[in-house]
Amino acid sequence: MATDAHPAEDAPVYRRVLVKVSGESLMGSQEYGTDPERIRAIARQLASVHRLGVEVGVVVGGGNIFRGLAAQASGMDRATGDYMGMLATVLNALALQDALEKQEVATRVQSAIAISEVAEPYIRRRAMRHLEKGRIVIFAAGTGNPFFTTDTAAALRAIEMHAEVILMAKNGVEGVYSADPAVDPDATFIPEITHMEAIERRLRVMDSTALTLCMENRLPIVVFNMGDERNIDRIVCGERVGTLVRT
Repeated sequence: MATDAHPAEDAPVYRRVLVKVSGESLMGSQEYGTDPERIRAIARQLASVHRLGVEVGVVVGGGNIFRGLAAQASGMDRATGDYMGMLATVLNALALQDALEKQEVATRVQSAIAISEVAEPYIRRRAMRHLEKGRIVIFAAGTGNPFFTTDTAAALRAIEMHAEVILMAKNGVEGVYSADPAVDPDATFIPEITHMEAIERRLRVMDSTALTLCMENRLPIVVFNMGDERNIDRIVCGERVGTLVRT
């Protein structure tokens, strides 16, 4: 498997990757919304990988703006809240697209819900053509359906695009731990685990639907800290960084 290859500087071992960026990672130190410097930092990292010749798809979350479960708790219908969350991901995708284009990287946003004035509709073959032509594609609006998370959207798009790995960008943690390190001081770092073990132990990798999709399609996941701007380059060049989840 490519993840076990010997690292080689500026020699990517992956041809096509799917990067999952959470909405929370766009907040920086703010309580909500987007931090422009944080978005610029993420854009720099994605542009750096792109310049290595790697085809890059991105799924972005919307938790920094709105989360359906929080709305449900305050009495809003879950489906309505989830649709609002999908719109939040479109806002984040447009902000990231702007930052990437300032890095002189051709970028397209494809939305799973119709919003033709600002984004292309999600069409699998068109998305693959964009990737083949060296454009970064940002997949917005999740799967287009309520009750499915952007983690599931990331797994689905990665499988559809024939990505070789999902890179799960985390904010402030190095990978997967036995418990939440912010709560449990005895939590231990896990360098490698199987999809099934992650599901059975309810570890915070992805939701169980997304993990099951990845397991059934033998799609590896690397969970890493995006706070270190060198990490994503190191991963695509074969270095072991963060936690590897594989079948």
